[in-house]
Amino acid sequence: MASTTTSEGASQSAASQMDRPQTEPLAQTSLSSSPPPPAAPPAGSINLKARIPKLEPRRKRAEPSNPVPVPETPAPPPRPDVSTLSFKVPSRRILSPSDHDLFLASPAYRLVLSFVFGLADSIVDTPISAVKDSELSEPVKIILGILDEAEALCRDSPPNDQGGSRFGNKVFRTFLDKIRQRTPEWHNVLLGPLSSTSPSHPEAAAVIAGEEAAVYLNQSFGNRARIDYGSGHELNFVMWLLCLYQLSVLERSDFRALGLRVFARYLDVMRLVQSSYYLEPAGSHGVWGLDDYQFLPFLLGASQLLHHPFITPRAIHQELTLEEFAHDYLYLGQVAFVNSTKTVKGLRWHSPMLDDISSAKNWSKVEGGMRRMFVSEVLRKLPVMQHFLFGSLIPAADGMSEQDPTALGAADADEDADEGGEVDVFDDKDGVRHVHQPTGWGDCCGIKVPSSIAAAEEMRKRGTGGEHLRRIPFD
Repeated sequence: MASTTTSEGASQSAASQMDRPQTEPLAQTSLSSSPPPPAAPPAGSINLKARIPKLEPRRKRAEPSNPVPVPETPAPPPRPDVSTLSFKVPSRRILSPSDHDLFLASPAYRLVLSFVFGLADSIVDTPISAVKDSELSEPVKIILGILDEAEALCRDSPPNDQGGSRFGNKVFRTFLDKIRQRTPEWHNVLLGPLSSTSPSHPEAAAVIAGEEAAVYLNQSFGNRARIDYGSGHELNFVMWLLCLYQLSVLERSDFRALGLRVFARYLDVMRLVQSSYYLEPAGSHGVWGLDDYQFLPFLLGASQLLHHPFITPRAIHQELTLEEFAHDYLYLGQVAFVNSTKTVKGLRWHSPMLDDISSAKNWSKVEGGMRRMFVSEVLRKLPVMQHFLFGSLIPAADGMSEQDPTALGAADADEDADEGGEVDVFDDKDGVRHVHQPTGWGDCCGIKVPSSIAAAEEMRKRGTGGEHLRRIPFD
């Protein structure tokens, strides 16, 4: 029995001894299966892996913010009581930098801003074709008829041959004289209902009010003496519409038709006038200006395209887009006209500012920029606003200078500069006053700028332009 027990214990001990060495080799095997550590590079060799920069996700750069906020549309001020107004011929009242400061803080400044931005707000996301003839009020139809007649007067006064000169054609003055002959009758038709507001002098009220409003219309076709045109003349046309609104001839319900039908028709007439008489650009910035002549088509046109589903700011480079939609959108129509008047092809060559603006992410950026530009480059520019006219419908602020009505420089000062006398003007250098002699502009303002339209028109006349514009090398 004892031997049996002893043999069993020995067998168990042997079994346990056999089990123990089997577990230890397994642990050693698992350790030996791991990959060996990387070998150190040989001495003197270059470790290229350490020199490769670590790849990190690119962070999107934030767009630079414009510190100038987008100007908002001021609340429209109440219209004046026409029966209490003392109508007068508008005259220049911004005769010094202090006068300009008074204007910028005056109700007249807010009135102009409210009207122009109100037109823009009324045409948001609206093509020109959306305004049907059946929706037009009677005063709007009369205004469109006036513009039709103005176009007919231009066609009835063809320019004379200037031997290829690219400067303004003097027949333009004949055209303006015809316009002035017709304005009294046009305003008698427009302001006929005004007679009911002044029972004691019904006809006199309409005539005097028409004389005040007519000054803005006459100034909207260009300068008679210098045969030029610019954004100040364009602003005069809108101020004429503002006068009709102040007289209650136009209502806020007409704003959409004014922005899309009336202003678009005015642009058509002015393009014909510019092309016929080679109007020189007034105060042009050259290629670094937004446009030689117009500004408001870009402000109003950006509002039209504000949320357009597929026309982006980049679309101004696409000829098919311009061809298909230029008739419906003021912005595209003005770009197409600019392209047609240049002798080289490509916005980046003849209009680099428009080319830069086309890189904006959306039309909201463009529209905000145009609002800022209207305030900073038109209303806040003394060289532009020194020619602005004030009357009873667009009143000057208290304390602004008054011009001697018998002195040169009243309502038609710039028009009569070629007939004698001197004209005081301000330049961009801190509102410095200097004098222009009637014989022409001095060295301070450079030489006369020929019309860019004239260059393209003369090329077509000689048969060297045609439909194909020359390209800049490497374009």
